[in-house]
Amino acid sequence: MKAVLTIAGSDSSGGAGIQADLKTIAAHHLFGESVITALTAQNTLGVTDVLEVDPVFVGTQIDAVFDDIRPDAVKIGMVSSSAIVGAIADGLDRHKAANVVVDPVMVATSGSALIADAAVDALVRQLFPRATVITPNIPEAEVLSGRAIASSEDVEAAASLIADRCVAVWENASDFTDAAPSVPAILIKGGHGVDEPDAADDYLRMADGESVWLRGTRIANDNTHGTGCSLSSAIACGLARGFSVDVAVRDAKAYVAGALAAGLNLGRGSGLLDHMWQYGTPMPC
Repeated sequence: MKAVLTIAGSDSSGGAGIQADLKTIAAHHLFGESVITALTAQNTLGVTDVLEVDPVFVGTQIDAVFDDIRPDAVKIGMVSSSAIVGAIADGLDRHKAANVVVDPVMVATSGSALIADAAVDALVRQLFPRATVITPNIPEAEVLSGRAIASSEDVEAAASLIADRCVAVWENASDFTDAAPSVPAILIKGGHGVDEPDAADDYLRMADGESVWLRGTRIANDNTHGTGCSLSSAIACGLARGFSVDVAVRDAKAYVAGALAAGLNLGRGSGLLDHMWQYGTPMPC
């Protein structure tokens, strides 16, 4: 059985973070492993508090996973401080991790901030160069590219700017001097919508600069807590199974669309996805 490691924060509501990742991995018939970067007190209404895990212990968790059941892919989600970013980057290098998906989680669906400003720069400098795919949504892509996004043309320009920023990191960082400049594939998620309010189009810029729009229709469901976590985890599952980036992304998009369309309605805020939607109606209690 293929294994997928999620490195992320814990969501006490069970809808996002580590919990959503493990559900997604299980739904793909793969073995889920976890490294917890932070504990959050949150529910569908918002985040009440965050308790960071010591960076040294984050590294210890990574070592424990790789030393026994080596993951075939790694998904990285909530990383709230630059020190934790550094611990993760060191761990990835130590174990020569492959198929790394970075979801640059900055703000929860409820609007609560989940990352310190300094950690954003650390993400770009230390994790993006080690990633196979990064998956920013529109607001995150605006932060990473430094430009507003209001149209599909803006999305394409933002992806190019993020790619340029990654290349600059490779060229200027001392720990990458032996590697050729490169960038990860960049998936800018269109769930927040540009151009067409009823569309859910995603833009995928491949590492070689080729790009494609992945068209979709917005699903009438406001219960979107954990969609980004679930999508990035599903992409990692595809990579673990040996799929190409574009196939892994397309399959992940279809999986999340199904989880939204299932119409699970739990919580008084932005509710949760039905991660096991492919397995039919739950048994009655």
